Amino acid sequence: MTNLSGFAQNNPTNEVPNLKGKNVLIVYGGWKGHNPQAFVERITPWLKEEGAIITTSESLDSYTDEKLMAETDLVIQSWTMGKISKEQANGLLTAVKNGTGLAGCHGGIGDSFRDNSEYLYMVGGQWAAHPGGKINYDVNICDTKDPITEGLSDFDVMNTEQYYMLVDPNVKVLATTTFSGEHNAWIEGAVIPVVWKKYYGKGRVYNLSIGHEPKDFDNPSVWTLLKRGFAWAAESKYQAKENLMSPVYDSKQCPK
Repeated sequence: MTNLSGFAQNNPTNEVPNLKGKNVLIVYGGWKGHNPQAFVERITPWLKEEGAIITTSESLDSYTDEKLMAETDLVIQSWTMGKISKEQANGLLTAVKNGTGLAGCHGGIGDSFRDNSEYLYMVGGQWAAHPGGKINYDVNICDTKDPITEGLSDFDVMNTEQYYMLVDPNVKVLATTTFSGEHNAWIEGAVIPVVWKKYYGKGRVYNLSIGHEPKDFDNPSVWTLLKRGFAWAAESKYQAKENLMSPVYDSKQCPK
């Protein structure tokens, strides 16, 4: 079972989040380069082990099923690029506003529907570039007290994409990465979020920008971030709402 020990002493209900009996909808498709089928095959055994009730769909039309969406505790989306219709988007947005959690990794959530501004607003960020393609880079845990990152240390990821994200400066960032400038000199020293969480209405939203290929989850720290973050997002309807507003900018003084 997932190691979620940090949650017990850090959530107001003193209950450890788990996926047992939770209704989880996995929606996957879009650009084949991110191999969404392989992602689903990677996470499904874990979800079954946790006792989740899993529904999988290769169609965004699932978002228009009001009954399905209302009964869903967590949507795991793996859909890079592509188009989402107004009806499909409204179904997803409404469900999350009402308390369905949303979680995903890499382009499956952070580069899904580039022309839908409300979707971007909900997720809290959008992929912009991955300078150098597949490279090695460091991930820095910047909030060691959050139960999702508790007990984790900074770590390296190997031969994968380092996402340069355009991010809402008010989300709660849990981990970051710093760009070296080797591939684009003008971004040397740029610090970009890798993991964040936020709310959209009543629904919890969780983003992990690592995960270009299934082998990225062989890294124990990455796998832990996925499991804990997804479990957190599934609790929107069952745990008290957290105050996650974390503004980067002071209303009277900009960061130096």
